[in-house]
Amino acid sequence: MTYEEYLDEVTTLIFEKFGVAEAAAVKLVVAAQDKEFFVRHDENESLRTVEQAHQDAKAIYEASQLGVKKAPKR
Repeated sequence: MTYEEYLDEVTTLIFEKFGVAEAAAVKLVVAAQDKEFFVRHDENESLRTVEQAHQDAKAIYEASQLGVKKAPKR
């Protein structure tokens, strides 16, 4: 898939798997892109697979504040 299709796939997975609003999922992917998370994917087409997209979506979500589990209140 193209680089743009790959970014779309990661965004969709964050939205579908983690229940993040679409706009928020887009912001997470854009922020990851700004931090050069996807440089390797741009340079190496073999990294643009559905399997890798699942891994990257999870990593981006977990690295975000949205993926941080909060301790229950006592």
